[in-house]
Amino acid sequence: MPLLSQPRQTSQRRERPAPRAPLCAPWPVVIGATVELQIAGATVTALPGGALWIRDAKTLVVSDLHLEKGSSFALRGQMLPPYDTRATLTKLASLMDRLSPDIVVSLGDSFHDCGGPARMSEGDRALLRDLITRCDWIWVEGNHDGRTPETLGGVVRDMLHLGALALRHEPTGAGCEIAGHLHPCARVSGRGRSVRRRCFAYDGANLVMPAFGAFTGGLNLCDEAFAAIFPRGAMALVLARARVVPVAQERLLPD
Repeated sequence: MPLLSQPRQTSQRRERPAPRAPLCAPWPVVIGATVELQIAGATVTALPGGALWIRDAKTLVVSDLHLEKGSSFALRGQMLPPYDTRATLTKLASLMDRLSPDIVVSLGDSFHDCGGPARMSEGDRALLRDLITRCDWIWVEGNHDGRTPETLGGVVRDMLHLGALALRHEPTGAGCEIAGHLHPCARVSGRGRSVRRRCFAYDGANLVMPAFGAFTGGLNLCDEAFAAIFPRGAMALVLARARVVPVAQERLLPD
C-alpha cells in the first residue's frame, strides 16, 4: 500500500489528535509480509489476514469472527449477502492449512449472537467442525455469544493464559495482554488523501487484535475508547492488501 509509506502532505485538512506522552514501545520487526513483536517475553507474529501466530506455542489466535452476522441482520429485515460465515471460515481454514497449529484460540464474539450456531448452513457447520477436529480449539467468551460456540465442539474459557500472556475478549490494559472486542482500524494519510484499514493496536505491553470476520466494521484507533488501554497511545500494525505495515501513532488520523 504506497500511501502507508508516504509522508503526510501539509495541505491535509484533517487534524491530528492532541499529542500524548511519547510511546516507548520497541519498533516491531518486519519479516516479509508479516510483523514480529514482543509481548511479555513472547515472540508473536501479526499476519496479513488479521490473525496472530505464536510460533513457540504453535497457537493461532483470531478475534471477533462474528459468524452469522448476515443472518442476524436478516432476522431484523436488513438483508445482507449470506456468505459472511463461509468467507470467514475459508480464510481461517487457509491459515490452518499453512501453519498447522496445535491450538486455535478465538478471542470472543465468535458468533454475532447466541442464535448463530443454529442458523448456520449444513455446509458451514461441517466446515467448522472439521477445523475444530484438527487441533485443540478454545473459544474465549465474548459479549455477543457467551458460551454458545461450545455447542459445536471445542472448549470455552472466560480467558486463557499462555505462559505470561493473558488472552481475553475485552481489553483491560493491564499488561501482557492480547485482546479483541474493539475492532481497531487506522486512518493514514499520504499524497493528499487517506486510507482506512483494519489494524492491530500495540504499545509494547498490550495488543488489541483486529476483527477477523468478513462483515465486521472497525473503530478508529484515535477514538477515546482506546485511551484507557493505551494511555500513551499505540502504534498501528495496518493490514494492507497482502502485508502488515507498522505505522507510528504520530501518523494516525481520526475519522
